Amino acid sequence: MKRRPRRTEFLVFGSPLVTENEINAVENVLRSCWIGTGPRVAEFEDLFRDYVGSQYAIAVNSCTAALHLAMVASGIGRGDEVIVPAMTFCATANAVVHTGAVPVFADVGFSDGCIDPQDVEKRITPRTKAIIPVHFAGRPCNMEALKTIADRHGLLLIEDAAHAIESSAQGKKIGAIGDMTCFSFYVTKNLYTGEGGMITTNDEELAAKIKTYALHGMTKDAWRRFSDEGYRHYQVVFPGFKYNMTDMQAALGVSQFPRIDQMHSRRSRINEVYTSRFKDLPIKTPTPVREKDIHAYHLYPIFIDEGELGCTRDMFMDALFEENIGTGVHYIALHLQPYYRDLLGCRPDDYPNAKKISDQTLSLPLSAKLSDEDVDDVVAAVERTVDRYSR
Repeated sequence: MKRRPRRTEFLVFGSPLVTENEINAVENVLRSCWIGTGPRVAEFEDLFRDYVGSQYAIAVNSCTAALHLAMVASGIGRGDEVIVPAMTFCATANAVVHTGAVPVFADVGFSDGCIDPQDVEKRITPRTKAIIPVHFAGRPCNMEALKTIADRHGLLLIEDAAHAIESSAQGKKIGAIGDMTCFSFYVTKNLYTGEGGMITTNDEELAAKIKTYALHGMTKDAWRRFSDEGYRHYQVVFPGFKYNMTDMQAALGVSQFPRIDQMHSRRSRINEVYTSRFKDLPIKTPTPVREKDIHAYHLYPIFIDEGELGCTRDMFMDALFEENIGTGVHYIALHLQPYYRDLLGCRPDDYPNAKKISDQTLSLPLSAKLSDEDVDDVVAAVERTVDRYSR
């Protein structure tokens, strides 16, 4: 007999917190009639640059675009190899493929989901040009070890910080460590613009290239060509891309910036509640963050061991769905995906930790939008599901 869920309305996984501030910010942009790339984008770049402590920040229309631009600007292309974690969203490796280079997978740590520096070093060849660590779920990777490896082999360090806007590694802000760092402002992210991304760097030459490449390879962007300072002619110096961010998107980011620490604190508190309430259940919860690291708390993954609990991860997710709780999977490992399996000749057990996470992990709702009642509903649904299968 199907049980009646405690919660009457479905709790959507990753639903953003939208306030009147965001609504008014977009309305103001529309009323200004400057809708494309303009003053709000410039303001957002300045805010973000100062927040992470980098010298340059370039806003683009997605983190995928940011990753692609970072590699193109670095000269990565056909015949090159780029090391990426097997456990990440497909965009990380897709961006490598789009340059003509080959992604080379490295395994991750089972306890943290972050790329394993020792496995990275084993994958380096004379063709390797860059390493892309992914700060999984908002937990910073071991950047000291990765930077040492990159420096020793003369490799670029391009960080995928889609989950890690607020993160720090051993006291250093993510965004000011690697050669370039790529952020996401997708609708489910800690700071959202609907779609959007940012590249930060301390390299003036790379920043200039990225800025130009992101808008058709033109030397002047639209705001400067059509501003009240008079028309400015442009030159096309590279066959660039249409990767620019709009002012409507940037206005959303700018309006959330005053609350970024408040929203991070709320997610941190929800993380604490989950971990405390689940400690006696037969499920594995995230390990504590390293001392001197700051976790962005973008995701809260739990691990379902079929042998211990009596159900698969997918069965557990289905049961939570019946309880009106939305969940996510982050991720199915890339070496298990048909395209990369066939392209690289991968076998399931080539990256054992990534495969194990793929099979056992689901993500619970973790958002500043969640009320205390929402959090209690998630906890109750997990407890009811554990009780259902552990009898």
